[in-house]
Amino acid sequence: MEAGHALSSRLGRITISSEVIAQIVAETALECYGVVGMKGSLRGQLARARGRPHGIEIGRDDGKVTIDLHVVVEYGLNLAEVAASVSNRVAYEVERLTGLTVRTVEVHVDDVRTGGK
Repeated sequence: MEAGHALSSRLGRITISSEVIAQIVAETALECYGVVGMKGSLRGQLARARGRPHGIEIGRDDGKVTIDLHVVVEYGLNLAEVAASVSNRVAYEVERLTGLTVRTVEVHVDDVRTGGK
């Protein structure tokens, strides 16, 4: 298991694994309008072999979370608007559900897909 992201409170320390954050990111991204799937880089495919959702990479930068996700968007939509919506929603949901601060969310549109395929 990859090292987790830690929060400290007056009652102790809470560790949230990167796999949990990746699952939150995957669920949130797939709920966004225009996103029809996830598509990963080679590094993301290796992570999927270890049980994590594909197309998502979670990192740490000065104690803050960095997120890279690779999505497939429905053909005919404004790619920049879909990517901005995904980025904002993912950052909001990760912060809301984990209490961690999100430094960046990088959305990579790897493919477009028509409704018929």
